[in-house]
Amino acid sequence: MRAVSVEEAVAMIPPGASIMVGGFMGVGTPERLLDEVVRQQKTGLTLICNDAAIPGKGVGKLFDASMVSRLTASHIGLNPKAQQQMLANQITVDLIPQGTLVERIRAGGCGLGGVLTPTGVGTTVAEGKRQIEIGGRPFLLETALRAEFALIHAFLADYLGNLSYALTARNFNSIMAMAADTVIVTAEHIVPIGVIAPDHVVTPAPLVDYLIANG
Repeated sequence: MRAVSVEEAVAMIPPGASIMVGGFMGVGTPERLLDEVVRQQKTGLTLICNDAAIPGKGVGKLFDASMVSRLTASHIGLNPKAQQQMLANQITVDLIPQGTLVERIRAGGCGLGGVLTPTGVGTTVAEGKRQIEIGGRPFLLETALRAEFALIHAFLADYLGNLSYALTARNFNSIMAMAADTVIVTAEHIVPIGVIAPDHVVTPAPLVDYLIANG
């Protein structure tokens, strides 16, 4: 793990990269990183996140700046700009049931090829997907999801890069930290080694590549 400035971190992300961004309607989202992504004009992004947030908040800033070319998420209903861009064919949107989305990311982080789920069988979700029968019950094969970069926000980080989260702000952050080639983290507080008790570490240091220096 290496501590870097937010400018250095975002400079590593090329236009057109695939990125996972933690958060749920902007809660637990790395706002400083997203602000810098917009400032550096990283266009054509493939974005994997839970939702499209709202204009001006969280990943909503990326839609405000028209920086997303493809979105994989569970819903976009509270962001009219994302909806407009989808209807205008400016972005491609893959809507995935939330539990399936989480499991596909988890599979990507655990080195699995995918997961089997009954969710979506017999609906448009099943179109083009392999169906497998187990015990007389149909399941869809949902492939694993990974990204080139994960942008993560934690409550606490220590000098090694161990992370702890605050309540529901954990949401997608911890699982996305397992499913990307490069993990970049912002934290509300950076503390000495030992302040975070071992059993309170949710994301261990070996998963973290870069920590944004505070101040």
